[in-house]
Amino acid sequence: MAKKKTEAVSALNITVTDMAGKEVGTLTLSEALFGAEVKESVLHTAVRAFLLNQRQGTQSTLTRTEVSGGGKKPWKQKGTGHARQGSTRSPQWTHGGVALGPKPRSYRVTLNKKVKRVALASALSAKVSATELKVVDAIVMNEYKTKTILGMLEAVGAAKKTLIVLPEVNDFVIRSAANIEGVKTTQWNSLNVYDILNCDTIVFAQDAVKKVEEVYAR
Repeated sequence: MAKKKTEAVSALNITVTDMAGKEVGTLTLSEALFGAEVKESVLHTAVRAFLLNQRQGTQSTLTRTEVSGGGKKPWKQKGTGHARQGSTRSPQWTHGGVALGPKPRSYRVTLNKKVKRVALASALSAKVSATELKVVDAIVMNEYKTKTILGMLEAVGAAKKTLIVLPEVNDFVIRSAANIEGVKTTQWNSLNVYDILNCDTIVFAQDAVKKVEEVYAR
């Protein structure tokens, strides 16, 4: 049993590089957060909830009672050879109302904290298992320069779709990365399961890893 435990800890040691891709050390990730069992059913629930919560639910159609006009009976009840009609705003008429159409509604779905924690741990663990998680000692810039972000992503071996996780808001990094197709930035406290799974590589600043572990690895 001791041997297995040692191997598990060893598997969670990840190389830390600088923005130039030079190795500057290693970091032992929390097993509870980055080495957890990947539960696909919980991931599905979390992603579904996230996508539903993005919907505004403002779509609306007019029923026959809401379409203007149609107050006059189009023809007499009998003797015309036509089917009897009471209004030209019935659903079967052109310019008529919509039968059973969508109305404004809320698509809001809530998840309890335990499910959110399990989903986040599953998503991060899946990235570690697939070697799609990179750690940079510090992601800082003092000027707006997209070339710097491109150089960092190339140096650390990031794929085209990359999520950069920062410990705090850094406008230079965020706006420089915004010009790169497929690259998204977020802060550690805004991290969500959908963004993690939707990227090919997730690049963490080392301080962001520590803050995520402080909150979620309990």
